Amino acid sequence: MAADAKAPQVRRLVVDEGSEGQRLDNFLLRLLKGVPKTHVYRVIRSGEVRVNKGRAGADTRLALGDEVRVPPVRVAEPAAAGVPAPAREFSVLFEDQHLLVLDKPAGVAVHGGSGVAFGVIEQLRRARPAAKFLELVHRLDKETSGVLLLAKKRSALTALQDQFRNRDTDKRYAALVIGTWPANKKVIDVALHKTRDAQGERHVVPVAADHTEGRRSITLIKVARQFSEFSLLDVTLKTGRTHQIRVHLASAGHPIVGDPKYGDFALNRQLARGEHRFARMFLHARQLAFEHPASGECVTLVAPLPAECETLLSQL
Repeated sequence: MAADAKAPQVRRLVVDEGSEGQRLDNFLLRLLKGVPKTHVYRVIRSGEVRVNKGRAGADTRLALGDEVRVPPVRVAEPAAAGVPAPAREFSVLFEDQHLLVLDKPAGVAVHGGSGVAFGVIEQLRRARPAAKFLELVHRLDKETSGVLLLAKKRSALTALQDQFRNRDTDKRYAALVIGTWPANKKVIDVALHKTRDAQGERHVVPVAADHTEGRRSITLIKVARQFSEFSLLDVTLKTGRTHQIRVHLASAGHPIVGDPKYGDFALNRQLARGEHRFARMFLHARQLAFEHPASGECVTLVAPLPAECETLLSQL
């Protein structure tokens, strides 16, 4: 009987610049899309995966030119291709051979998934087919505009992600909230917990500091401008939890204008349909400072407030 032509075969892959510095488990998870994560870790532990003919652990960092032996693993058939992401460039704040920093518009997801066909990264890769490596360093909510950092080299990605993980970056946001923010309330130190509602949609809720699944979250706040019924805040993140600013401000009784998940829905509708015609969330990643992964210099990038936000402030 003839061998199954589609049976999985042993593969020997040479690590290129795009995968240099990556952990072995992350390299395999990306390569073997559709294979359960538990199975990937099982073949690593069993020694079936080899790096330069030797056993390697999941946390082994791959070097340029390493040979990785990947055992026969059956990968799920890819789903029928949907509509491909359209090629799109975005406003560039900074770019060199290591980094690309964009001014992301509101209403655009940073990547596809969870009902979103494609996002910034897919559109950008389509617009730059010659780019050997292009990855998101961090994320912004779909409704949030502003500074978005991408890496053009694996070494830059790992170095920058380490900075984010170690809180060595300075992330500042502009947020317009409902009501008068108390001038003496400058720090919110409230743990957050990710959960899902009855419809299965993700929500983040504030919890007690000793909650078993809560994660300590710290937000610093200054009042930038005060209006009769609103406050423009300058917000600095000391931790980077999902929906942190949105939940912290809402839990303090001052939800962000236009927030579709944690906001004042009646007011949001009024602002969108009334004279202001403001139909987005007023949260803007206005500044990001970090250490350049190659030169070590401090880089500070600022995204100007979008025109629709400036217009609303002038109307207020």
